[in-house]
Amino acid sequence: MSFNPEQALQLARETLDIEAAALVGLKSRLDARFTQAVQMMLNVKGRVVVTGMGKSGHIGSKIAATLASTGTPAMFVHPGEASHGDLGMIKAVDVVLAISNSGESDELVSILPVLKRQGVPLIAMTGGMSSALAQHADVVLDSSVEKEACPLNLAPTASTTAQLALGDALAVALLDARGFKAEDFARSHPGGSLGRRLLTHVSDVMRKGDQVPHVPAHASFSELMREMSHKGLGASAIVDAQLNILGIFTDGDLRRLIEKGVDLRALLAKDVMHASPRTVSQDALAVEAAELMEQFKITSVLVVNAQGILSGALNSNDLMRAKVI
Repeated sequence: MSFNPEQALQLARETLDIEAAALVGLKSRLDARFTQAVQMMLNVKGRVVVTGMGKSGHIGSKIAATLASTGTPAMFVHPGEASHGDLGMIKAVDVVLAISNSGESDELVSILPVLKRQGVPLIAMTGGMSSALAQHADVVLDSSVEKEACPLNLAPTASTTAQLALGDALAVALLDARGFKAEDFARSHPGGSLGRRLLTHVSDVMRKGDQVPHVPAHASFSELMREMSHKGLGASAIVDAQLNILGIFTDGDLRRLIEKGVDLRALLAKDVMHASPRTVSQDALAVEAAELMEQFKITSVLVVNAQGILSGALNSNDLMRAKVI
């Protein structure tokens, strides 16, 4: 066995050329059958059930996942398992998207008559336009390619690329028809960065109750410092008896007073606070708090409820721990 770097690069470039040409050819063949397939999936009362064998099955799993995450209820059923009980997962209210380059995969073809008897609508994605799969289907999507990228023209390469791209095209057309938005995407991706940004509220990450540093306006400077040190926010709210926010005092304010040589011992909280500080609603998205802090170059912000009463506090470290920033 010998490795020729130049030949490897040449084969890689040829592979990409072949697969790019396959996609261009696929684009030129899109017609009313594609829109019919989209309409069937859009109107389905159950789920889109994707099935396929071998490499087409792997592509089918990805297509099902893409559909499900973009607003179209979908799942993958392995045709081999379908013949041994999993066919019961497919109902007449579903629509089946069956994928096979040849359209003659034994495991897939064997379940087609049963699907027809059950009255399940069938969309075929195949390169075999006269195949058994195509003949059983209500709609046939032509995913044929001129040749595989494999030098032996055997391993599914260009054909699976075409299947994957056609699946993406279906998903994109469906999400557009459904009016699917970023917020909808976030709801199905709560663990991702987009989900955290669009689903995490200030109330989910803020410090609450005894964790919120606050002192009355008449508190001594020493009491103010003890509260800030104990709560570890880097700031403290100054409030009235009803917890209305009068002002804020931060670590930065302390440094500036020390630099000026101010005698701090006789001062009260009301003497050193910044009145009418920036606040954020507890119902706001956490990302809005992050944007507020970035806009005004602050590292802490006080949180208020619907009545404007102090209900919490947070700083940039809280947002980083929640992976909002």
